[in-house]
Amino acid sequence: MTVDGDGRWWSADDDGIVISVRVTPGAKRSEVIDSSGERLRLRVAAPATEGKANAEVARFVASLFGVRQSAVMLVRGQRSRDKTLRVTGPKRPPCDLGR
Repeated sequence: MTVDGDGRWWSADDDGIVISVRVTPGAKRSEVIDSSGERLRLRVAAPATEGKANAEVARFVASLFGVRQSAVMLVRGQRSRDKTLRVTGPKRPPCDLGR
């Protein structure tokens, strides 16, 4: 993984970046909690039922990275709080992410 500040939660490849996230569902609003560790920590404004939290994670990550929602793919962690996502397009996360 590439280091962004203290964070080690993303790595770049030819198609974009792969990010590791830890998700807390059921929040009042979607937000970045922390971007300094091994995983990007997010709260999402959706319950962890029927794929609603995963859909909100994809929507929120797309908005953070300035890409279409279809550019965000869940690679691993369908039923887990720890997820791996691929974001097609950007070669690095936004500089102000979570700061």
